[in-house]
Amino acid sequence: MTNKNQNSVFNPYFFIPFMAWVVIGGILLTLFTREELFFAVNRHFSPAANICFYYITWMGQGEVIVPVLLALMFFLPFSKKTYFLNALFTNIIPFFIQQLLKVYFNHPRPLSRYANKYWVHMEPWWTVLMSKSFPSGHSEGAFSFFCFLAFVLPKELKILGLPLFFMALSVCYSRMYLGAHFFEDVYTGSLIGALTTTLIFSILNRTSLRLNNITTTSRGNG
Repeated sequence: MTNKNQNSVFNPYFFIPFMAWVVIGGILLTLFTREELFFAVNRHFSPAANICFYYITWMGQGEVIVPVLLALMFFLPFSKKTYFLNALFTNIIPFFIQQLLKVYFNHPRPLSRYANKYWVHMEPWWTVLMSKSFPSGHSEGAFSFFCFLAFVLPKELKILGLPLFFMALSVCYSRMYLGAHFFEDVYTGSLIGALTTTLIFSILNRTSLRLNNITTTSRGNG
């Protein structure tokens, strides 16, 4: 991989819709209550959507993310060491951040907040969660994962950043649809995932570029 590509982080096809999401999400939080936002998603359901969003939510889980990242190690134009370090730190550091926040805030989930759980649309085969709602781990995981993928796409495939963004956003929607999170949970999780991943990826790649330049200069002087 060339130095130019190593230092190229920005993918407009992912980040432009992400910034729109940041603005629109903030406006929604200002204009509507927690209950209005949650039930606007959770109460609009269908048998097909019940199955669809149950599986979509898996895209924010380690059981999917880790195998995909390991498999891509053998296909993307990174050195295996560079790719491994980027994939590891850009996904694990945001994970620990959101886990620490979950423990610190320990906010109740929708099923816990509403004493009458029948207000919340739930299917018997969905996971029942009651505590540590804020922020959403699945949303953080999905945005870390898909944001990272948007970074490592070859230049000619950068346009795939757009569907990657919507895949991450669909995980956020699924968490509310499945009755597991409020809007502020998924919104904050998405910010932690994308922004922390961007920062870490930028630092790692600039550090790698400097080390490569130092090594090249040393060899040239030698």
